[in-house]
Amino acid sequence: MDIKQSIRTVPDFPIEGIQFRDITSLLESPEALNKALIDMTASCMMFNATKIVAIESRGFIFGSPIARDMELPLILVRKPGKLPNPTYQRSYKLEYGEATIHIQHNSDLTKKDKIVIIDDLIATGGTAKAVAGLISQCWNIPKENILVLALVDLPDLGGSTMIKETGFNVETIIEFEGE
Repeated sequence: MDIKQSIRTVPDFPIEGIQFRDITSLLESPEALNKALIDMTASCMMFNATKIVAIESRGFIFGSPIARDMELPLILVRKPGKLPNPTYQRSYKLEYGEATIHIQHNSDLTKKDKIVIIDDLIATGGTAKAVAGLISQCWNIPKENILVLALVDLPDLGGSTMIKETGFNVETIIEFEGE
């Protein structure tokens, strides 16, 4: 099963000039989704993950079954106004805008944890870097104990490189380079 072939590219979405990598076509293929989850779970196992952190909303799609299969806690990173308890928050720039993420203060994270942050895609890296930085800073988790794991990497946009240069671990399953 070629995971890359199961991801459709939509030109000029959401704005002109963006080549949007649409994972809905992968989600509609049970074989492709299963292969993606197996590969991502293997990365979590090799990292010896103790907690899974999933980024809203597409990170939830991959993070939930991985956390279930590994019998690990799942911590949610959400958009403003979606969590009921006090939160830590961080704003960051996107490829085509700006956003803010939130994590609840009462999330069960410790400096001894090995955290895997899961999302569907790394473009400019802003979201993942914001989440990793917030977790490292607010819970005193060493950067080397944090892995950013995404299904897709867009290396031309430099996100994975920027995250690595910041001191965090990065893994992706497939790349769309120069496409």
